[in-house]
Amino acid sequence: MVNIINLISQSAIPALIVFIILLALYKDVDVYDVFTTGAMEGVSIGIKILPCLIAMLMAISVFRSSGALDLLLGLVAAPLQKIGVPKEIIPLGLIRPLSGTGSLGLVADIINRFGPDSFIGKLASTMQGSTETTFYVATVYFGAVKIKNTRHTILAGLIADIVGFFAAIFICQLVFN
Repeated sequence: MVNIINLISQSAIPALIVFIILLALYKDVDVYDVFTTGAMEGVSIGIKILPCLIAMLMAISVFRSSGALDLLLGLVAAPLQKIGVPKEIIPLGLIRPLSGTGSLGLVADIINRFGPDSFIGKLASTMQGSTETTFYVATVYFGAVKIKNTRHTILAGLIADIVGFFAAIFICQLVFN
């Protein structure tokens, strides 16, 4: 069974590429021309959203470097621990909406310290999959289409992150404890 899964895993992408090329040949589509046109559109979108990404990354860096993150962590840690949130997870809940790379680094650190099969390791992994990098997503999507007024998007995304944060804790306590 494992051999079959490995074979499928190793051949899925090459098979998909061959399928796309064969389908394009069948439909008489110039694959190279379509590919380069799509790549050019991707580059132009990347150039359009680059200023928004730089501004967001700078704001995150200032937030962390100024001590505001540590201050916020100090304010929320005690109340969250009283309702059963493990203290090791709290920084992940605060960083995840801001930075995918930062939160992935925290998850890697948690897994290195506690192990992947520990409750904290499973919780960190579940939380990583249950929440979103809200500010990054808003920056990329709204920056790409030049929308300046996000209205309720950020608030709705942060509420979804909070729900995902607590749902991950609840589900992990149910399943793993």
